[in-house]
Amino acid sequence: MTEQEVRERLSQNIKRCRALHGWSQVKLAEKLEVSANFIADIETGKSWISSVTLTKLANIFETDVCNLFMPLVTYDDQSREVVDQFARDAVSTVRTSIERLRDEYLKQRGST
Repeated sequence: MTEQEVRERLSQNIKRCRALHGWSQVKLAEKLEVSANFIADIETGKSWISSVTLTKLANIFETDVCNLFMPLVTYDDQSREVVDQFARDAVSTVRTSIERLRDEYLKQRGST
């Protein structure tokens, strides 16, 4: 892996984490106590980040430093469908369980 690839991966992950939190570059800069221009430069690969700032950034994102260098996981359509189906099945199972618990509770409450 080249230095440029490492920079690109870090910048992509910072952008992704920032977006997941719903933060602008300005908001992240405030939390990190740096300028918004510095965040922009990191996200475009123009600037590098010190280990101290990198550690602080990982803490702000509530993750480990190593996760900021992990490749982004992408799913093909088949994998996405499997995950979506699993989520639908899980929701259905939880609903059914709650309904059974409610029915059992009402049955016990009615018999007392």
